[in-house]
Amino acid sequence: MAEGRIRKQYVYENPEKLTYSHFFEYLTEICHELDIPTPVLTKTHIFNFAKFNHVKFLPRDFVETLGYDNLFLENIL
Repeated sequence: MAEGRIRKQYVYENPEKLTYSHFFEYLTEICHELDIPTPVLTKTHIFNFAKFNHVKFLPRDFVETLGYDNLFLENIL
């Protein structure tokens, strides 16, 4: 997202059940498809995703420059 608008969007589909131990692999694949750097993943990110079905990565979560306001991942059930 940039300036409150969605700039890039990608629907990640995985036939397997979501496992949080593989969450970084999912995140890496999504970022590769969006052609953006992969953020640093913390336990807080995983807990937020597990509890609220979404997580927001801010520019401070990236080692490289993001170029966007945030990366928002949502689990669509």
